[in-house]
Amino acid sequence: MENIRNITSDLIYMGVSDRKLSLFEAVYPVIDGVSYNSYLLKDEKTVLFDTVDKHCFEQFFENLEACLCGRNLDYIVINHLEPDHSALIKEVIEKYKNIKIVCSQKAKQMLFQFFDFDFDIEQNFHVVKEGDVLSTGKHELTFMMAPMVHWPEVMTTYDKTDKIIFSADAFGSFGALNGNIFDDEVEFSSKLDEYRRYYSNIVGKYGAQVNMLLNKAKNLEIKAICPLHGLIIKENISKIVELYSKWANYEPELKSVLIAYASVYGGTQNSAEILANKLAQKGIKNIKMYDVSMVHHSFILSDIFKYSHIVLASPTYNNCIFVKMDQLLSDIISHNVQNRTFAIIENGSWACNCADNIKKALDGLKNIKYIEDKLTIKSTLKKNQMLELEKLALNITDDLK
Repeated sequence: MENIRNITSDLIYMGVSDRKLSLFEAVYPVIDGVSYNSYLLKDEKTVLFDTVDKHCFEQFFENLEACLCGRNLDYIVINHLEPDHSALIKEVIEKYKNIKIVCSQKAKQMLFQFFDFDFDIEQNFHVVKEGDVLSTGKHELTFMMAPMVHWPEVMTTYDKTDKIIFSADAFGSFGALNGNIFDDEVEFSSKLDEYRRYYSNIVGKYGAQVNMLLNKAKNLEIKAICPLHGLIIKENISKIVELYSKWANYEPELKSVLIAYASVYGGTQNSAEILANKLAQKGIKNIKMYDVSMVHHSFILSDIFKYSHIVLASPTYNNCIFVKMDQLLSDIISHNVQNRTFAIIENGSWACNCADNIKKALDGLKNIKYIEDKLTIKSTLKKNQMLELEKLALNITDDLK
């Protein structure tokens, strides 16, 4: 049975929520699942905006047939070719053989990397470039290229008539939709952590490209954002754009301290816990702590995008950085984190070189600095080192203030 909902009188939400998926892109835990958003515009011409993941085949086509009510499908707009949005394109094209495929030149090239077609579809393509306009009757669609947000073929589509932007993966979030498909139907502030986690892990490396898209869109009148994952945003457009601007410029949302530690036998954890205590006594609020061995790195990276000051506490392991801390560092580097202040606690029972290795790993990042006076412990923190730890806490506090 179809499961659809009108956004406007002639634009229909026909996406599908996947509550069985445990790892998005085989990496990121999605405890609350994920939505794959697809939309159908019913004008003089009918327009399908993207498809869904292959696991949702049956529900998608039930939704599509119910939306069309026997009409032909005239256009499919490919805003993003990643398989969670394009897996059913082949079936759509083969079902509606005269359909026009609206996409960027790069998307056209990449389409044949994913699909083999039973007939020549060259005549089906309607390739668009920056600023091209497509009239579907009452509606006028304008296309804006958004390469590397977060794939090279990505574009967004702006409906000038209803002031709606179909934003591809931009402004998306983890989490299935629970009947409420609009941001004003939920407590939106409670969703922001998953918006940030989605952004930082999926799009976070490409801040410059996100800024290019934001600059293109800033002069548009936008009444709704229709992303490919998550809620349709109407009420909180300025809020999500403000956050995207911060994230794209790698500006922290919160001036406080995140402590990420690895600890094999408890010595490093004890030092991190005491540091947190001392920071709190000095008036630092909203301190966040993570055991990197127990919490998936995607959650920690999300808060690294949020926090201004990061403490990394790790034992030396096989003369290198502890495995799970090394994994977090790899994520920090590959997602292009910038404009942060780091402090380091290192531990080593005999050959303690963790701090130097951490600095070496991070030194390629832009506009980062270190709190001086790293803390070095050997196995466990000793009473005669409490002044060193106190000094580290004071230096972090002074830098924050």
